[in-house]
Amino acid sequence: MQSLSPAELERYARHIVLQDIGGAGQQKLKAAKVLVIGAGGLGAPVLQYLAAAGVGTLGIVDDDAVSLSNLQRQVIHDTNQLGEPKVASAAEAIARLNPNVEVKPFPFRITGQNALQLISAFDLVVDGSDNFDTRYLVSDACFFAKKPLVTAAVGQFDGSITTLRPFENGEDGAANPTYRCLFPQKPRAGLLPTCEQAGVLGALTGILGTMQAMEVLKELTGTGEGLTGRLMMFDAKAFRMETIRYKRSPKNPLNGDNPKAWAELLEEG
Repeated sequence: MQSLSPAELERYARHIVLQDIGGAGQQKLKAAKVLVIGAGGLGAPVLQYLAAAGVGTLGIVDDDAVSLSNLQRQVIHDTNQLGEPKVASAAEAIARLNPNVEVKPFPFRITGQNALQLISAFDLVVDGSDNFDTRYLVSDACFFAKKPLVTAAVGQFDGSITTLRPFENGEDGAANPTYRCLFPQKPRAGLLPTCEQAGVLGALTGILGTMQAMEVLKELTGTGEGLTGRLMMFDAKAFRMETIRYKRSPKNPLNGDNPKAWAELLEEG
């Protein structure tokens, strides 16, 4: 377990006095390595709160550059960083916020060729991507790499979040569900409008991204009840939250630790 310096003890004092976190929990955070897919609307608050909380290593995967239209919601970036790669902009913001955090930037897209290698180097993955191809890819890769995944998505005024640990069994002894148990079929390209086409309320991404950060901190410290097997849905217009439970599907294509299955899923796109 990594020790905390006097400055870190002061920085994280409000965590350390929490009975459910304490010094041991803060040491777990310092030792943790978290990979964040996307430094956009969801990834921005995730990165800010995980850095502030003292997560020791943050990996950031994003191949985009900061644009003016990002700044309505991607609060880790600012006007002076327009045109800069998002991984670099986010790394600069994290360094200002907490110099104790190591940032590993990956300025490219996650693909079927690099997903397993990337994900295997981290303890937990956060998906803040904005497209179904990446969500399915990341969830499948986390299944085969046996890494927990906290994934969220937002629409114009609504969002959802869940945690996936399909490589483990639940309290009932049954295997935990995968992303494909929750959403068996990937929507065809163009079926749903993108954020650019339909718009999104900026603060909504902050709410869902902060929820993701909360779930990550719980997972890393073993605090409370996680969202494994539960999908939390948030309606911003009514400010209402609902949670549904879901289970492992017998029709799930990821029902075996089979590299061939991974290859077949990649061929499907």
